[in-house]
Parts: sequence; structure tokens; C-alpha cells
Amino acid sequence: MTSLVIRNNRSAENLLKEMPYVKRGRELSGNYLVLNVPDENVTAVVQELGNTKLDAYSLVVGLLGKEALDVTGITSIQRQPYLDLRGRGVLLGFVDTGIDYTQPAFKYEDGTSKIQYIWDQTAEGTGPGDFGFGAEYANSVINQALKSPNPYETVPHRDTVGHGTFLASVAGSHEEGDYIGAAPDAEIIAVKLRRAGKFYYDVFLVPPEQENAFESVDVMLGIDYILEKAAELNRPVAICISVGTNYGGHDGFNTFEEYLSHVSHQPGVTLCCAAGNEANAGHHTSGVIAKEGDVQRIEINAGGNARDIYAMVWNNAADRVTVSVTSPTGELIGRIPAKNGAVYSQRLVLEKSTVEIFYFFPVEGSGSQLSVIKITEATPGIWTVSLYGEIILNGKYDAWLPMTGFAPPGAAFLAPIPDCTTVVPASAVGVITCGAFNGRDKSLSADSSWGPSRLPLMIPDVTAPGTQVSGTFPAGRGAMSGTSVAAAITAGACALLLQWGIVDKNEVYIDTYLARAYLIRGCDRDPGLEYPNNRWGYGRLNLQNTFNLLRGV
Repeated sequence: MTSLVIRNNRSAENLLKEMPYVKRGRELSGNYLVLNVPDENVTAVVQELGNTKLDAYSLVVGLLGKEALDVTGITSIQRQPYLDLRGRGVLLGFVDTGIDYTQPAFKYEDGTSKIQYIWDQTAEGTGPGDFGFGAEYANSVINQALKSPNPYETVPHRDTVGHGTFLASVAGSHEEGDYIGAAPDAEIIAVKLRRAGKFYYDVFLVPPEQENAFESVDVMLGIDYILEKAAELNRPVAICISVGTNYGGHDGFNTFEEYLSHVSHQPGVTLCCAAGNEANAGHHTSGVIAKEGDVQRIEINAGGNARDIYAMVWNNAADRVTVSVTSPTGELIGRIPAKNGAVYSQRLVLEKSTVEIFYFFPVEGSGSQLSVIKITEATPGIWTVSLYGEIILNGKYDAWLPMTGFAPPGAAFLAPIPDCTTVVPASAVGVITCGAFNGRDKSLSADSSWGPSRLPLMIPDVTAPGTQVSGTFPAGRGAMSGTSVAAAITAGACALLLQWGIVDKNEVYIDTYLARAYLIRGCDRDPGLEYPNNRWGYGRLNLQNTFNLLRGV
């Protein structure tokens, strides 16, 4: 089965009546509906959806992780006796690779667990409530497992990657020797994402050896699960999203981003998203087609080995662009007329490569045009994508290759631009978008993605430590770099804000927008730089300064 996600309206009801093999899944917060479709029927269903079909696809997302708390002002807030902010009464939510519940970082002194719930999407079972798959483990069962000489007989959940465990430790580790998480008294809800299905691996040309590829619809289901459990426990929750993708328009308009924007408005909920580690990857470029009839050329280095290339070109709603492709040996795929939904495919004569060109316009929400170029068994060397201006009012275009780990090694644009490298869904409106800096010398992390979004929205919002940060893996203590770590630290800071605002009744309606504003105000900023900017956002996270400003000092 393949999952699609659409807005729940009369058209959705008609579709379910006309295509009985389409099964209704969970209705998500914000009136989005998950559809479960047999693999052999997906093509028929997406054709029936018309212009919404691109938005119905789940995007394929990956992981964004590659003496942090002192430089953010979190440690000083933890030690402030009158505030007493350690995350008491607050939940931390992670939608990631799971959590090693046996680690001391997630246990209290009496041996019981800080983890309230685990939903393992990879496990066999019917899952919690109407989610329909996976297995759920509540705190009481986890505690029972921890008392057992073989805990995995009771709770057979493992984090085999370690990414989710590490982020949970950074944000919420119980005090353990000289190590402490940002919100050590906060409790945890963890979701382990299942691997993306074959349909999406094929659609997006994801390398088969890439095991950490997940579907955005499963991330949305994971967030909805956390929200449901937080409501049952009647607690505020800070959610960390440290997965992302270059697939999508980077403009806040796809279903994944819209869903997060809706959640951001909910009181008692904060959403922190990692900006990505794409600034120096060479996976983005942009330019301007000055007028009708002009041509712009994008050159792609396919790397040293024949692999599959997936390239996306986005232009604004007012413009219409057509595409041609030239191979490294000079073979030309002539200019293909722009027709919405049409697929053009050609096998090259002197090379093993096959080129496919797709056009989608107007894409629902933004009205933009998306041109997709898929090259299977791409000949090593330089491929040229030529863009022809047919209707030009604005002329701006942006092009992306898949992010690191999803693009072939060495594949890059010959003229890359680090602007607009923030991944989806960190480009959503309303979330707290987190870049990364080096906590030792306070320099921007070299790979931390730059803004703005295509909207354009000035992002990231804040930066937090993301270079060689200490934390806990399933195998023990270690270090990780990347904006995923920065997002986890920021989520911990948000947990302290939620305690101050809701648990301690100082700002009972605090949501992501308010938390974002408080964090922005407290940021450290360097003289000589103009803020906000597309690398640092509003500056470096400093929670102590946030509270100083709240007190008016």
C-alpha cells in the first residue's frame, strides 16, 4: 500500500465513493486526510486528483544530523532558583529513528522511565487508535520492561540508527553525572518512522542503499500522534522535527508545510525544525530569465559513476518555461513543450541513459510551475538543462538536486548558490527554523543551510549549537554535528518556555509563534552584521537573555 495525503473536502468524499479500493486513513489535524492506495492503483488515483496530485504525493525526507547548553543561556536558566525551569510538566516529542529506552539518560533515580509513550511505526501490529499500523508502548509497559533481565522481550523496540536517541538526550536527558539535557525534567514521546515505500523510492530516484528515507505523511502522522497523547496527558509539548528534504517548493505551500503551519498555531505546542546541512553541498542554484525568448542554462556534474539524477526547477506562477537536456557527449533532447502532467521519455542513442521530463503547473497553493528532469544511469560528466522563457513576467527560477544522501556522491551544480538551501519543511510559515553554529568559537557551522525560502520568508529564525555536540547514542556517549542537534537544543529551550508560560501560568496561551518571538528577542547578535539575515536569522539562541528581557532588565 502507498499513502497519499489530501485536503479533506467534497472531492475527497467523491473519490472514496468512486474508487472503493482507496481506503480512508486517519484525518489529521487541520482537515487533512490520509489515503491508503494499493500500489497498482496509485497512478489512476493521482490522475483523478488533477492539479492536486503533486501535492498528494508524500515527500521523501531524510535525517539532518551529522558543551552546547552554556553558550545558549539554558544552563543559567536551569540554575535560577526563582524560575526553577527544567521542563517540569512539559513533554518533548520526537519523530525520528526511535529511542533507546534502556539508556540511563531516560531514567529517573528509581529506575523508572521518563518516556511516556513510544509509537514504533516499523513494528508489526494495528498501531495506536486509528493510526492503523505499528505498535505502541506506554510508560507502564516500558517500566515493566526495564525491570526485566531482558527488556526487549517486553518492549522489542530499538533505535538501530541512533539519531533519535541522541536528539532526545540533548533535549531531555535526565541529569547524569556531569551531563544534563536542556529540559531534564521534561518527559518524552518518541515516534520511530518506518522506511519509505518502494513507490516513493522509484518516484524520487532514491538510492536503494539509502535506508534512512521516510515519507512526509508518516512524519505528519507521528506529529498527530504526539498531539493526541499530549492532549490526553493535558500537557504542553515541544516537538523536534530533524528530518527534511529538497523535494518540494521550499515556499510553505505544499501539504506537509501547510500542516505544520496549522499545528504551529495550537496553544501549548511548539515546533522546531532543522534548517538542513546543504549550504556547501552544491545542490541549489538559481537565476533569472530576463525576457521571453531568452535561454538560461543549468549545468550539472553527474559525478564519476553512472547513477540516477533527479533535478527540480521551480518558477513563479506568472511565467511559463520549457526545457531541453544535453548529455555529456552532446546528444540533445530537444525543447519539450510545457503541458501539465505530461511525461516525455527518451533513451539516448549512444549512451545507456534515459531522460524523462515532467511538467506540473499550476501547482496547488503557490500556482508555480515545476519542471522535473529524471536521468537514469546518467553518463558521468556534465549535463546541461536549458530553460526557455515562453511567458516571462518575473523570470526568477530555482533549481535543486536531492539533498546529501539522496543525490549521487559528487553530483552538484557547476554554479551552486548557497542561498535558499533551507530544506522542507523548515521553510514552512510559523515553525521555528533552526540553523547551527559552533559553540566553541561562535562561528556559523559551515554546512548550515541558508535562507530565505522561495516565499520569500527570511529564515532561519535562530541558530543554536550544532558542531560536535555531546550526547547519548545507543552505544554510549558521543558527539554529533548538524542542524538536527540545533533543533533539539532549541526544542529543549522551548520546553522551558512552555513550563514558564503554561505550567507556571505566566503565558497560558503560548504557541510556536509566541515562543519564536521570545527566542528571537533574546538572541545574541554581533556588531557590524545586519539582522535578520539569511545565514544567522536573528542571531544565536540565548535563553537567559530572553528571560532578562521578559523581566525588563
